Amino acid sequence: MTGVAGMYAMAGWMWPRSAQLLRDGLTVDRRAIFDPSAMFSILIERVTDGLLLLAPLMLALLVSAVAAPFLMGGISFAPKALTPKFGKLNPMAGLKRMVSSTALIELTKGIGKATLVGSVAVWVVMRDHEKLFALFGAPIDVALAATGDVVITATLALVAGMGLIVAIDVPFQLWHYHSELKMTKEEARQEFKEQEGDPHVKGRIRQQQREMARGRMMSNVPKADVVVTNPTHYSVALRYESAKGGAPRVVAKGAGEVALRIRTLAAEHGVPLVEAPPLARALHKHVELEQEVPARLFRAVAEVLAYVYQLNEAFSRGVEAPHAPDDLPVPADMDPGSD
Repeated sequence: MTGVAGMYAMAGWMWPRSAQLLRDGLTVDRRAIFDPSAMFSILIERVTDGLLLLAPLMLALLVSAVAAPFLMGGISFAPKALTPKFGKLNPMAGLKRMVSSTALIELTKGIGKATLVGSVAVWVVMRDHEKLFALFGAPIDVALAATGDVVITATLALVAGMGLIVAIDVPFQLWHYHSELKMTKEEARQEFKEQEGDPHVKGRIRQQQREMARGRMMSNVPKADVVVTNPTHYSVALRYESAKGGAPRVVAKGAGEVALRIRTLAAEHGVPLVEAPPLARALHKHVELEQEVPARLFRAVAEVLAYVYQLNEAFSRGVEAPHAPDDLPVPADMDPGSD
């Protein structure tokens, strides 16, 4: 369409200059024919004149060629597409491409285009054959003008036919392009693994992180002042450092097997075990590791620590051990076992 419009718009300027270029090309001094350097200069001059004559039309076609894909979806610069791919030399892969549905569609399009061009050529010859044969005896200016009319008419017919092919092909190409971008379930899973990581690997990493954190927590049990137990379900290790001030801190806690491991380590290192189910449950639920005991549990924890200090004093002096505290003042809303 751009070519037809360009030829039509520039016909009044292009055809006279084309006639003059043809006239100059067919008019050669006899002496120059036997002079290679002169003939080469004439050739360069005629080629330059021809390129200058076609430059506006070529520029319009260039702009159209760049604008068309841009309007379709933008221009993408992909230097990787220029790199050689030796896999394309594989005859088996090439055979698969030849028998694919895409190749069949492209073959159909090619046949349609060839049929269209041939039909236009036959139509032009049948319609203007008398005019075309009469051009052999016509002056150059008249012949070029008539040829231009025939070319424009034939090109218009060709563009009209190609427009029909484009109207069918463009929607198909867009659909085919987007369908190729869609991923299968396996490709989606693989992309998720690449972006988010393999769930099995991530699960293993989280497990190792939990084991490392548990190992660090267990290393604090021998340093604790007391372990408050449920007695079997929960274990919470407390440590109070008077030199640093503040309230006692939870240095280890756990339920089930972890609670059993805490009790075992405490027994191995001589850390006192105090059975206080409400306090153990409250500490396990409301206090995180390395956090201080909340104010509402100060009194209960203080009684436990006081008992531990009395117990250590009794052992050092060899006297009877004090009785373990019972009925510790644990608020009912902090004890999950009271619900």
